Amino acid sequence: MRESHIRRKTGETDITLTLNLDGTGKHDIQTGVGFFDHMLTGFARHGSFDLTVTCSGDTWVDDHHTVEDVGICLGDAFAQALGEMRGVERFGHILLPMDESLVLAAVDLSGRGMLCWDVPMPTEKVGTFDTELAKEFFLAFTRRANCTLHLRKLAGENSHHLIEGTFKAAARSLKQAVALTGGDAIPSTKGMLV
Repeated sequence: MRESHIRRKTGETDITLTLNLDGTGKHDIQTGVGFFDHMLTGFARHGSFDLTVTCSGDTWVDDHHTVEDVGICLGDAFAQALGEMRGVERFGHILLPMDESLVLAAVDLSGRGMLCWDVPMPTEKVGTFDTELAKEFFLAFTRRANCTLHLRKLAGENSHHLIEGTFKAAARSLKQAVALTGGDAIPSTKGMLV
């Protein structure tokens, strides 16, 4: 099984994260940021990734460090679990409707960390969650997972639906990209992706 275990402790956050790419969507998410927990739960379920996350962060400052650092850890976990990326599909994409919103996601396990984000938010907050943190999470994730991820809003008026759509769409695209082909080749003409 392709699993990883990450532990990261800084002056701002203390995170333990485990990931199984070949799971069933089992999850136990406790970041101290309720809306973010909801997003990571959807990510695990829709990607069929077994995911546990515990984070103690300086949320008395704001939620930024928690969200960004969990993105770093999840990116590290994907990179660790994928290794050389032998026998993976490499690419994945989806158009995901979430009520009135429609999100396009496309991913390439390219070995190059890049986020292409075009998801303007109608509001600055969902409850107490700063909507700009969704981009910060995916930026941290892509840099550490060494993947290229495109997320684009095609329709939508509700910030909750848009953010949830990005997490679910990213998960579905990643599920396709990490799927095993049955072979052992590295899906690159260069012979390597990392």
